Amino acid sequence: MIYGSMTALVTPFKDGGIDETAFQDFVEWQINSGTHGLVPCGTTGESSTLTDSEHQRVIALCVEAAAGRVPVVAGAGSNETTVSIKYAAHAKKLGADAALVVTPYYNKPNQEGIYQHFKAIADAVDIPIVVYNIPGRSVVDITNDTMGRLAKLPTVIGCKDATGDVSRVSGLIDRCGEDFIQLSGDDGTSMGHAAHGGRGAISVGSNIAPAQYAAFHNACQAGEFTHARDVHMTLDRLHKDLFLDPSPAPAKYGLSLLGKMEPTVRLPITPCSETTKDAVKAAMTRAGVKV
Repeated sequence: MIYGSMTALVTPFKDGGIDETAFQDFVEWQINSGTHGLVPCGTTGESSTLTDSEHQRVIALCVEAAAGRVPVVAGAGSNETTVSIKYAAHAKKLGADAALVVTPYYNKPNQEGIYQHFKAIADAVDIPIVVYNIPGRSVVDITNDTMGRLAKLPTVIGCKDATGDVSRVSGLIDRCGEDFIQLSGDDGTSMGHAAHGGRGAISVGSNIAPAQYAAFHNACQAGEFTHARDVHMTLDRLHKDLFLDPSPAPAKYGLSLLGKMEPTVRLPITPCSETTKDAVKAAMTRAGVKV
C-alpha cells in the first residue's frame, strides 16, 4: 500500500558514477527507520542527469534492496511521451510497484495534451501510475477536472501534488473518489494535506530524518494531529532549509554529515554554500538528528 512517508531518494555519486553500495545501504537505513515507501529516480534523485543505463540501475538497486518490504515508486517522467513510456516499461520490468510520472515540462501542453500524455503511457505499459503535478517546475498545472479524467484510467492510482494548495484534496476526492491515493509533494504543507484527506507525502526531508518523518506521518494517518503538529514543529526548519540552495545539494550535505554518502552532485546543481551548510546542520539538530 502506498501511503505515509515516501522518501524521494537522493542518488549517491562517487568517482563519476553511482555509489551502489552507499545507495543500497541508504535504502536499508530508510526501511529500518520506518520509511513507508521509496521513490528512486525522481527530481531529488537528479534523474535529469542520469544516463538511461544509470536510471535503470538505480531502480534495480532500489528494488533489490527493498526486497518487497516497502513499495517502490520509480520515477518515469519526461517531457517526451515516448521516453516516459520507455521509462515506465523499464520500471515494470525491473520490479517497481508503480511509476511516478510528472507532467510534461517545457512543452507547456494544454489540459487535453496532459490527458493524452498520461493516457498514452497507461495504454502502453501495465503498471500503476502516480501522476506528479508540480507547476513550479513544469509550468503547467493539472486542473481538478483533468485529474478526475485521469483517475478513470485503470492504471492511474493516485497523484503527488506539489502545488502547496491543500484545498485541492477535497476537490480531488469529489472527482476521483476516496480510493484515489493523494500524496503531498511538499513537506511544509503535508500536515494540512493529510488533514484534508491526503495519504502521506513524497518527502525530501525524510532523506535526512527518516524515523522522524515516519513518526510524523504515522500520527497524521492516525488522526493524531496535536502530536503531529508537535513533530512538525521540530521538522519545520528542515522542510525549508533543505531548499536554501538547489536540491538535493543540501540534503546530500546533511547525509555526508551522517556518513551515508559523499555530498557530490552533478551539474547544473552545485555544492551548497557555507551559510546553507550551517543552516542544515542546525535544522538537523532541531529535528533530533545526531550530527
